[in-house]
Amino acid sequence: MATETFYEVMRRQGITRRSFTKFCSLTAAALGLSPAHAQQIQKAMETKPRIPVLWLHGLECTCCSESFIRSAHPLAKDVILSMISLDYDDTIMAAAGHQAEAIIDETIAKYDGNFILACEGNPPLNQEGMSCIIAGKPYLQQLMKAAEHAKAIISWGSCASWGCVQAAHPNPTQATPIHKVPGLPSKPIIKVPGCPPIAEVMTAVIAYILTFDRFPELDLQGRPKMFYSQRIHDKCYRRPHFDAGQFVEAFDDEGARKGYCLYKVGCKGPTTYNACSTVRWNGGLSFPIQAGHPCIGCSEDGFWDKGSFYERLTDIHGFGIEANADQIGGTAAGIVGVAAAAHAAASAVKRARQKAGDPGEEGAAPTTNEFEGQD
Repeated sequence: MATETFYEVMRRQGITRRSFTKFCSLTAAALGLSPAHAQQIQKAMETKPRIPVLWLHGLECTCCSESFIRSAHPLAKDVILSMISLDYDDTIMAAAGHQAEAIIDETIAKYDGNFILACEGNPPLNQEGMSCIIAGKPYLQQLMKAAEHAKAIISWGSCASWGCVQAAHPNPTQATPIHKVPGLPSKPIIKVPGCPPIAEVMTAVIAYILTFDRFPELDLQGRPKMFYSQRIHDKCYRRPHFDAGQFVEAFDDEGARKGYCLYKVGCKGPTTYNACSTVRWNGGLSFPIQAGHPCIGCSEDGFWDKGSFYERLTDIHGFGIEANADQIGGTAAGIVGVAAAAHAAASAVKRARQKAGDPGEEGAAPTTNEFEGQD
């Protein structure tokens, strides 16, 4: 029996044509595509079969799955039940034990070379992979077997993309990101880093693959440019305070209460590429910086080994100028001081003129420059 299309599943669930069209428009918006692409998405979902997916779990905390099931645009239930055929995910599937593991073999046999391998977490290479056992065998074996028959691989989260906390120094288990696993079959790999990634970023990547039958355009590190091409700092609503030299110096100080920039208390937004400041979290409600906590750079390689989350970055230049935060702040304070002094001096001169009976600027005839004609 052929795999149903997304549209067939939605219609079977009682979704109206109008709601389906609206869903396609929302998906295009989530992908950052123009409204014209909504028709392409609609056509793909009407005609293409759902994507078979094996979702494997290695060393991780399941935060990627927790994020994924909270997607609002599109809803995770629509992705899981309609866009993709999620054949195996040991976290949310009903089957267990031998019945669950048999599904991997069945999917490989049925969709050999045509399924997506979604990896959450990474394999430990030390001690022959014994630090992560799945169904009585090292996760490394499960990964290698599935990768050999997959069409492509998605590395969900920073664990699969970079290694994350379990690969931090000294890394006793030798936890290794997916793309660095020795002997891994050569397959296209897309990295969707973050600890966890934003829910809508995850579902949008799935929607793009379904619609265009290819990965979205990737940067040099293998991340989708539509979500990882800009720094959090570039679109942060606190950015004007950074440029003005207005910083939180300590948590709960006056600057913190006024919503000043969190750079000096460790914010990694200036060096972190992600969509947190635009897509945000919990259905676009907020993101860590908006909640008053500095960005810890969780979507960047090796963020666990870059020192304290609250240790400030050094020599981060301001917008359009070659000056660091301290110089920006000092310059801003200096400008304010000079302006205040100039205003005070002008006021003193005006008062002196008024006291001497000189009308000054008000009603006075123009005078010549006192330096005019001098050598």
